[in-house]
Amino acid sequence: MRRVAGVQRLIFVVFVLGAIATAAGLGRTDRVLGVGLGVVILLAGWAISASIHIANQWEKAVVLRLGKFRQLAGPGTFFLLPIVDTVADWIDLRVRSTTFTAEQTLTKDTVPVNIDAVLFWVVVDAEKAALQVADYEYSLSWAAQTALRDLIGRMMLEDMLSSREAMDAELKRLLDERTGPWGISIQSVQIRDIKIPGNLQDAMSRAAQAERERNARVILGQAEVQVAESFLEAARLYHSDPVALQLRAMNILYEGLKEKASMIVVPSALSDAMNLGTWLGVANAERMEELRRGGDRG
Repeated sequence: MRRVAGVQRLIFVVFVLGAIATAAGLGRTDRVLGVGLGVVILLAGWAISASIHIANQWEKAVVLRLGKFRQLAGPGTFFLLPIVDTVADWIDLRVRSTTFTAEQTLTKDTVPVNIDAVLFWVVVDAEKAALQVADYEYSLSWAAQTALRDLIGRMMLEDMLSSREAMDAELKRLLDERTGPWGISIQSVQIRDIKIPGNLQDAMSRAAQAERERNARVILGQAEVQVAESFLEAARLYHSDPVALQLRAMNILYEGLKEKASMIVVPSALSDAMNLGTWLGVANAERMEELRRGGDRG
């Protein structure tokens, strides 16, 4: 039941006070006339206050005249004929939300799931919402639940978990078809949570872990193949050009000798073949120069 507006109360109180004052004033000379006039004023006050109605900015009033739809009134102040006109319903035109669930519903691959979802909707045609369905909020809630159950039964669990956005869009389409004749527009549907049995959740977690390990091993194997191919190509180049191999070996020794506290044992035959005397002399000279510079700074 809608509360009586403050302006209606004020008007009725003013007329009541006027009726009392009139009856009291005329009652001294003619009591019957005073009482009769007071009653007339009181009835006029009731009629005027009953004819004034106020709808909020976000509301529409469904007005019936003798039981038949007449108009949608509001927002703001509007006037009705007392007794003849009645406000059948007040329709809220703001965006509203409704939560709904589907419990222990079987998917296409016979997996029981519990799903929580939220629905955002708005009344776009107040006349249809009032006249085409008895309780549009209650009916919308049931329509959302049945649509969700129907969608779950047509989807595989894997598809449901991996494509929530597609599921939201399909659920919105189904609800738009069902609630459109009621003057309701679905703004969006969002799946909040999908719960599956605990044992199945553990099995899926182990499967995902195994898949990640398999991918890691595949990547490692591919890297090993690439390294082996690089070594094979280098071996072919060194085999075709012995000088390049000799230079590479000398470079390795040179880099090793540059490190502090490094000692490398080289066979004499290999030393003569690579002319290591010259390279060792160069490395030692550079090492002595570094030590001298360090002593000067000290």
